[in-house]
Amino acid sequence: MTVTVRFAGYAAIFDHPDRGGDIIRKGAFDGAKAGLPVFWCHDATRRIGTVDTVLEDDRGLRVTGTITGRAVPIGQGLSFGYRVRAAGKTGPFRELNALDLIEVSLVAQPMQPLARIIATHPQSGEPQSNESQTGETAWTMK
Repeated sequence: MTVTVRFAGYAAIFDHPDRGGDIIRKGAFDGAKAGLPVFWCHDATRRIGTVDTVLEDDRGLRVTGTITGRAVPIGQGLSFGYRVRAAGKTGPFRELNALDLIEVSLVAQPMQPLARIIATHPQSGEPQSNESQTGETAWTMK
């Protein structure tokens, strides 16, 4: 039987420098749409799923997706591929103000350490959680 898992997490966190010296600003992902590929470690030959929703909230770029063929642990790193449309400089940091989102990837060590999967849910069967079985708490949450 093939494992199919839905996940939710943050592919980007706003206003926190990443390991490469970039800071992503709210609004940078305006126009980003669902349907993008989910890759394993940015490897386009290893597509493992699809992004189902993309939403900017106050924390960052929240995504949900469906992955087939592998289990997905809560806390797994997330990353994303992009093209820069508009950027600036704030002190030692590059400020990313407008980006084209190309893909989302599961990674071991994300450039933004806070970019992680925060919830998972098997596509079929009962949710695996000690929480009440309503709404998003029906997902396994961290």
